[in-house]
Amino acid sequence: MSSVSSVFREGPVRVTVPATSANLGPGFDALGLALDLRDALEAEVLDSGLVVEVEGPGSDTVPRDETHLVVQAMRVGFEALDARPPGLRLSCRNLIPHARGLGSSSAAIVGGLALARHLVSDGPARMDDGRLFGLAAEMEGHPDNVGPACFGGFVICGRDGDGGFYAVPSTVAAGLSAVVLIPPDGVRTEVARGLLPAEVAHADAAANAGRAALLVAALAAHPAQLLRGTADLLHQQYRRPAMPETLDLVDSLRADGFPAIVSGAGPTVLAFTDGPDSTGTASLLESCPAGWSATHLAVDNRGVEVG
Repeated sequence: MSSVSSVFREGPVRVTVPATSANLGPGFDALGLALDLRDALEAEVLDSGLVVEVEGPGSDTVPRDETHLVVQAMRVGFEALDARPPGLRLSCRNLIPHARGLGSSSAAIVGGLALARHLVSDGPARMDDGRLFGLAAEMEGHPDNVGPACFGGFVICGRDGDGGFYAVPSTVAAGLSAVVLIPPDGVRTEVARGLLPAEVAHADAAANAGRAALLVAALAAHPAQLLRGTADLLHQQYRRPAMPETLDLVDSLRADGFPAIVSGAGPTVLAFTDGPDSTGTASLLESCPAGWSATHLAVDNRGVEVG
């Protein structure tokens, strides 16, 4: 390490990154929420080679080489800082399920970039949170998952005409939380996106814009409007062929008055609730289909963290 110690920090760096739920119904590719379920990553610079260790979700399927998504993100971060480590060790302790619409890929990208930033001696000074977010959004292709993974909480995201990305935090009412109902089998995002139509009716687009605006207000201060504010006309029903049980559950919960949506590209179902001990939360947990798992998650306001 002596030959590179002036460029790289000695010893390991540890980061944690929250799960995220994108879209939240009508906010397609624009709204995202961080949830209190965090992957933990640790990395250090070695004299040579690449060592990748994984435990938890994905440990039996993800690669252990340069194609691992965290490693790819670290390489992007190092390149942005003009730093080239001679070797790396990466250890991942995953809690976020893969291919379930809870932002596992965004957590990997944001976590990898944060590791690279803090492994370079002057990385934090040369890569602020905004630059890290921009790199993450470029890698992911859209910002609604990486935004809350970077900044925590509820984030309104998008892309400007010049190609730059933005992420604007917005308020979530105290005590508002979620129950996620997770099926045993995943759906790849590419499959879910492939079912979307190239065009939608102007009336549907207009109605969806109104619901997305209402959702921002509902999350901040008007939770009684969450059922109306989570109604979607742009993407969820088109995905039914890839996840019929998910959409059936969303429809059933909404018919019972719960503000339920498809989390991200699915197939997880997320329903907003008012706390871990409420009767609504208990009813949502009891509605979990056989073979699925259900858990109550608070909103995570921290985003990616070091240490």
